[in-house]
Amino acid sequence: MSEEAIVEDEDLAEGTLLSHLVELRSRLLRLSAAVVGVFVVLLPFSKHIFEIVAKPLIDVLPGGQMIATDPTSPLFTPFKLTFFVALVIAMPIVLYQVWSFVAPGLYRKEKRFAFPLLASSIVLFYAGIAFAYYVVFPLIFNFMTAVAPEGVEVMTDIAAYLSFVTLLLLAFGMAFEVPVATVLLVWTGLTTPEKLGKARPYVFLMAFIVGMFLTPPDVISQTLLAVPVYLLYELGIIMSRLFTSRK
Repeated sequence: MSEEAIVEDEDLAEGTLLSHLVELRSRLLRLSAAVVGVFVVLLPFSKHIFEIVAKPLIDVLPGGQMIATDPTSPLFTPFKLTFFVALVIAMPIVLYQVWSFVAPGLYRKEKRFAFPLLASSIVLFYAGIAFAYYVVFPLIFNFMTAVAPEGVEVMTDIAAYLSFVTLLLLAFGMAFEVPVATVLLVWTGLTTPEKLGKARPYVFLMAFIVGMFLTPPDVISQTLLAVPVYLLYELGIIMSRLFTSRK
């Protein structure tokens, strides 16, 4: 190869790299603007948002009130929760920006398959959060207040509660992505639906191990995470079989 050709290839590679970096910067700015924009809109309602998120616990607390042991907690805890809610609400925009950055490198058939998968991942993420809020939280908080020793008044700090609920919401939101992850494994050729079916006993055990690490140290939250994960794994096997049959 001549020296001129080598220089031309190097310029082309450098130009392609720079164009990708510029595109990545543009996508990051857009998704950041989306999150910040939603956060600014929600900020005036931060106290009301905290009341909604704290309702499952307040409904079962003996005094119906939480406490703040840190002087700055009444200000910063609703602020942090509002940012978390803004991130959750803006998640479709964030994932769309990620999709827009990756899509040009995909073939037409891959785009037809990847877009429904992206939409499914968004729906499943919100389904996991809704399951945690409407099913898991009432069960856990009722159990925790019921098993409190005699003479112990349950008084939960708002900052500790925020850490607890955000961990559980993210854990259930990510856990509900199991069908998408299963289909992706089959799509990339790393496994087959038959092999996934044979791994059921190991997945069932791993679901409880993952639940032990992702949830607080109580049997109820671990079980409520592990059982849906295993059922979603079965759903992923069904979806992967449909994918391979169409393929």
